[in-house]
Amino acid sequence: MARYLAQIIILGAQAVGRALVKTMRQELQAFEDAARIQESLKANEPSSGRSTLAKGMTLGEAQQILNLTDLSDRQAIDTHYQHLFRANDKSSGGTFYIQSKVFRAKERIDQELERLELLVQTGASHSSPPTPPPSTSQSQCQDNETGHKSR
Repeated sequence: MARYLAQIIILGAQAVGRALVKTMRQELQAFEDAARIQESLKANEPSSGRSTLAKGMTLGEAQQILNLTDLSDRQAIDTHYQHLFRANDKSSGGTFYIQSKVFRAKERIDQELERLELLVQTGASHSSPPTPPPSTSQSQCQDNETGHKSR
């Protein structure tokens, strides 16, 4: 009887051990995937660096959420933001999650516009103010001054 009890305990411990090892492998894989995603975000937008990663939203995502193609029109940005924010208010049948996404998108676009204004103030652009980055559908843009393609 004691022998069978010992075998049951050993088999149970082995099953728990296998499950623990499997869970640890899955967690390690998830951690590696998250690290790869963070690295790709850093590589895709080196200009905004840590601030994009802290917010968790790229400029392209923010433009898609607010349905914007041109960042130079602040009136359109505010109009789209106000409409989407009010439409997703809980009292009008919206959800807090979508409303917060709209808010974060506006916050991200404002952050980019502040960065562009700072570049203009520090004199990084000598002859003309910087143009907003192209929409996510364009992969290259034409430089106005030199005519060379830029990344």
